[in-house]
Amino acid sequence: MEDTRSLIGFVGELVSALGTAAMHPRSVRWRDAVRVAESAGVNALPIIVLVSFLMGVIMAFQGAISLRRFGADVFVANLVGLAMLRELGPLMTAIILAGRSGSAFAAELGTMTVREEIDALKTMGLDPVRFLVVTRVIAAVVMTPLLTVFADLLGLIGGAVVMRSFGIPLVTFYHQVQYQVTYGSFVGGLVKAFVFGILVAAIGCLRGLQTTTGASAVGESTTRAVVSGIVLIVITDGIFLWFFTISMSNRP
Repeated sequence: MEDTRSLIGFVGELVSALGTAAMHPRSVRWRDAVRVAESAGVNALPIIVLVSFLMGVIMAFQGAISLRRFGADVFVANLVGLAMLRELGPLMTAIILAGRSGSAFAAELGTMTVREEIDALKTMGLDPVRFLVVTRVIAAVVMTPLLTVFADLLGLIGGAVVMRSFGIPLVTFYHQVQYQVTYGSFVGGLVKAFVFGILVAAIGCLRGLQTTTGASAVGESTTRAVVSGIVLIVITDGIFLWFFTISMSNRP
């Protein structure tokens, strides 16, 4: 209950700070936001590309082995396209960022808390949420959808490579993906990535600000940031799945 209360209070502070930043863009420390975007987003591109490519390869290979018995291995392209763009692309990107960038946010702010730098900011009349958290949230919100696009693309390339090895032309793979994947599926994945970016940055910063004193305090905050981020990502993904299912069932 105490953790839920602090989370709700932090969400209120963050929404207020983001509203102030939207009305007064010059108050945002854009240089810091660009630096965070580079370290948390651009530097995470290689691992996201590798994981997404392997996910596409593994999913296409497993699906092709099963569906080839029924002569339906061409439909593996439908499976890979829909799964990557709607589910696995944004989900894997968010989980990687939670383990890589969310933990970094928690460690940075946790170290500042232990060193009493956060108290020094408050003494000088500077709001830590507006001064430190807003830039990290903006950077995560911008970079997560962009990284998701790369994850989707590399997942499809991995699936295409496997399907080509099974004798299916790339043109057939392309047409099957184009037939199965709609514009709404792609946009839905990007909306997920947008929300996941907010969750990863916000929970990482919150755990960092909640750091207590002690030798293991920063490590505990980092662990809590990763665990809380992944749990919230999975729960939010389930909510999105329910919403998309209801929306599709209501179509004529």
